[in-house]
Amino acid sequence: MSQRPERRGIHVDQSELLCKKGCGYYGNAAWQGLCSKCWREEYQRARQRQIQEDWALAEKLQREEEAAYVSSHSSSQTQPPQSHSQPSLATFSKFEEKKTNEKTRKVTTVKKFFSPSSRTAPKKESEKREKEEKLQGRRESHGETLLRDLRGIFTQPWDMGSPTEESHEGKTPSPSITRQSSIETDRASQDFMEFLKTLQKPGREIQKQSRAFIDSMGNKKDLGAEELSECVQDFYQGMSDRLLNHYKGSSEKVDRVMDQVEKYIMTRLYKSVFCPETSDDEKKDLATQRRIRALHWVTIQMLCVPVDEEIPEVSDSVVKAITDVIEMDSKRVPRDKLAFITSCSKHIFNAIRVTKNEPASADDFLPTLIYIVLKANPPRLQSNIQYITRFCNPSRLMTGEDGYYFTNLCCAVAFIEKLDAHSLNLSPEDFERYMSGQASPRRQDDPAAWLQSGSRFNPALSQIHQNLSVLSNLEKRQQQVIEGAQSLQTELAEWQDSVAHEVQEILERYPLEIKSRASAIDAENVENDRLPPPLQPQVFAG
Repeated sequence: MSQRPERRGIHVDQSELLCKKGCGYYGNAAWQGLCSKCWREEYQRARQRQIQEDWALAEKLQREEEAAYVSSHSSSQTQPPQSHSQPSLATFSKFEEKKTNEKTRKVTTVKKFFSPSSRTAPKKESEKREKEEKLQGRRESHGETLLRDLRGIFTQPWDMGSPTEESHEGKTPSPSITRQSSIETDRASQDFMEFLKTLQKPGREIQKQSRAFIDSMGNKKDLGAEELSECVQDFYQGMSDRLLNHYKGSSEKVDRVMDQVEKYIMTRLYKSVFCPETSDDEKKDLATQRRIRALHWVTIQMLCVPVDEEIPEVSDSVVKAITDVIEMDSKRVPRDKLAFITSCSKHIFNAIRVTKNEPASADDFLPTLIYIVLKANPPRLQSNIQYITRFCNPSRLMTGEDGYYFTNLCCAVAFIEKLDAHSLNLSPEDFERYMSGQASPRRQDDPAAWLQSGSRFNPALSQIHQNLSVLSNLEKRQQQVIEGAQSLQTELAEWQDSVAHEVQEILERYPLEIKSRASAIDAENVENDRLPPPLQPQVFAG
């Protein structure tokens, strides 16, 4: 009857963690199961297709506007100048207004995704162009301006040298640049400068490019999250290629330099790129938090987690794992967030090893990680996952233990989002009752049993239960010590009385007689002294 329930729904094959294209790198749910490299290739192809479609749309609109202008111009020459020109112009104005609105809407949508100045300049310039066109009737310049706007799409997102609209918008300082630098930002800048001193000439070039990139990113706050990620990843790729050419294939040196570059850049850009306003990361965070709170009743037995929190070392590892996954939110650098994920995972493996007395397997790790995430309910979990996915050096996510543990964390979050009755070995009716709060798997009639069951839900409750047990044992021992002390005190009093009684009896039976003290042989007692007088020396004459 004590047979362990069959594992259902929480099992994942290790091959499922790899890229769907079979390149051998780790995939990610945020990249639709692809690795960073394959995802960027797919994204670039989709982006080029979108650009070509928008270019074709712009040319089509231009041809239609030119044809409408020619038709209107020819009709105006054949009609009388006063009486019949007004209806024709009014009809053309309505037609032109409709075309202009359609063109402005589509071009603005295109530039919103691909142009760094999508929210300010296009709207103002389009309104200005419309007023000038209606007053002056310059139809051809209108189409040329449209094509010129779309050519800006092909400009590199982080190109600093070209005099585009970014240079004009960059004159107004952004809040993140003008704000007072925090202590962590200053420390990161100092560490970066100290590191670059060891590189000498390449260090000066790296510093120059990094500072220029940060300045250019200050003018691109209106970009979407994916566009911001593209800018950072393009900079990583360009910097890595230049370093590989400089160090002639020394990947270890390149990795060290790129780690410092990532730390410096992302510390400076953290507030502007973490959970940006153009993304729905905050909405996903709230949804995940509500989901985890609704699953507060899930126990270790339901997830088939091979962890015994009654063992002190295991309980300590569980608490440390929960602390690590929570403290991940306090770091700014993606690499530091990954370090906390790795530390959390190692504590989980240690807890499983101590419980089972053997090395942990991957099948045991994922359910335990799900349990840790449910108990921790980390703040801004989705935002942190997206932040790491978008702005971490892709080589860390594609290979190594950091990439493996991060991929498992993404899988754990995905499992939590679709956790159902079948996965927890429950009936659909019980699952719905537990989720709605109508019932709880914990026993409500026995407080001691409820506390014992609740200790498996939360390490704090487990610690409280252990403390209460220790206090109960201490109370029993204290009571025993007090009773023993009282018994000893009674025995001492009785013994004292008995000794005193025996002494009194002895004194009465054998009274004390005091005799006179005998005089010493040399005492000065003249009356009783009958000793002969002392001998006197005699002198003989000789």
